[in-house]
Amino acid sequence: MTMEQEMTFPMKRCPFAPPPQYAKLREKAPVSKVTLPGGDWAWLITRYEDVRAVLGDNRFSTQPNTPGYPFIAPARAALLKNETPPTFIRMDPPEHGKYRRMLTKEFMVKHVEAMRPAIVELIDGLLGEMIRSGPPADFFEDFALQVPTTVISKILGVPREDEPFFQDRSKAKLDLAADPKVPVQAAADMREYLDRLIHDKEAKSNSSDDLITRLLAEQVMPGHMSRDELRAMVELLIIGGHETTANTIALGTLSLLEHPEQKEALAANPALANTAVEEILRFHTPVHYNGARAAMEDVTIGGQLIRKGDGVLAMINSANRDAEVFDHPDGFDIRRQSLRHLAFSYGVHQCIGQPLARAELQSVFSVLFLRLPKLALSVPLSEIPFRYDAFVFGVDAMPVTW
Repeated sequence: MTMEQEMTFPMKRCPFAPPPQYAKLREKAPVSKVTLPGGDWAWLITRYEDVRAVLGDNRFSTQPNTPGYPFIAPARAALLKNETPPTFIRMDPPEHGKYRRMLTKEFMVKHVEAMRPAIVELIDGLLGEMIRSGPPADFFEDFALQVPTTVISKILGVPREDEPFFQDRSKAKLDLAADPKVPVQAAADMREYLDRLIHDKEAKSNSSDDLITRLLAEQVMPGHMSRDELRAMVELLIIGGHETTANTIALGTLSLLEHPEQKEALAANPALANTAVEEILRFHTPVHYNGARAAMEDVTIGGQLIRKGDGVLAMINSANRDAEVFDHPDGFDIRRQSLRHLAFSYGVHQCIGQPLARAELQSVFSVLFLRLPKLALSVPLSEIPFRYDAFVFGVDAMPVTW
């Protein structure tokens, strides 16, 4: 593959694999130009070491207003260009660190581990409800989506009755194939809702112990952060706190159903849940379009000079299938030691909520097949509606029986 054979981005992934073009690029042209939907071009980075080099280098900006920033779809461009104020994941150091540190203690491993008994109780209750209601069920809607949604709602202090609203608005915001007006409107709806929620909590002052209330008291009132910045942060936590984990639960369950010998091994030895979760994260990498950057200086990556103002797409899902790092990378193996994967990104922007996501996923996969040993799809795999055109890959539904 040569530079003259410039490809169009994005390429369509397979349900259980990144786009097949990535494997060819890793071998022959790991830093290649691709044409974006708007007609601009960017460098596509596909090898593990190169992807990690980009993500760990602060000379690459995550700010969408940086010259050369690559927009992967018109819907994404409209959303990011209208994001006011931006959330901290789209800020560069040192501003990024300032806001990230406001959340550090909330997502420390020790703090999350204290929540694990409540997470386990929630999972047990949701599975019990499914069993009592009897098959069939929509595994995604009735279980996978409910686990992280309930957890993040409780952390933030979001009323349970509002969960369907923000699930719907989050899904619309992440739809890359939508008319650009759709994610912009979804973002506006979320802002309006969160403005009301924050106002209500401010009025009640210290009557509750949730993250929004604590941020109001510790960050907004002393003047460290504005109310608008708090709203942007809460919106990020709501979306990031349920979309990625919900789809990881669904995709991981699908892979285990497709590999019954591994499903049975996990049921027989729940201690395998920890390595199983890391393999699910590596294998599926649901946030498959994460890694857009713009070069703020001339930088050489993988032997290729990337000039100031060039857009870069560091593909973490391609990195997680690099045979130079992972043996038999296209195989699914719950015993694999996959801790080097980049599913949570890398560098200063790696996911701050990863301890919580791991606690939720480990808790799910340590009990799921003990409670539902005969869990199975009630439709052929080919009929599962995968979300190919979403920023977070996953499913829209997952009919099951048991």
